[in-house]
Amino acid sequence: MTDPTFGAFADLLAITAEPTRPITTALRELVLDVDRDTVEVVRLGDRASTFGVGPKKMSEGYAYVLPYSKWVNLGFYKGAWLEDPAGLMQGTGAKMRHIKVRSVDEVGRPEVRALVVAALAERKAALAG
Repeated sequence: MTDPTFGAFADLLAITAEPTRPITTALRELVLDVDRDTVEVVRLGDRASTFGVGPKKMSEGYAYVLPYSKWVNLGFYKGAWLEDPAGLMQGTGAKMRHIKVRSVDEVGRPEVRALVVAALAERKAALAG
């Protein structure tokens, strides 16, 4: 790693608390399963991995994985604009929302996958128009 601001996913895992490493990895795998063409940018300064239709965090990113010691946030840059019938998302910002994921089992919830799918669709539609 030559730039301490950016790195690989393995670098993010290295600075992630052991209990949340499996959750962090499972969330990444979920996003990669939904979007095989995602552009992943690991920002070590943010302690997060951003997924997008391009490398620009706020304009092209649609989701991020941000590990904490007891949970991992699956965040959505335009989450305030997404339908969330299960009421999973938290946050009060004008645009961003997140889900606190506390177990690998939670990653497999269909509602979580649906939010990733919706976030990707929103970014593709917004950037196409």
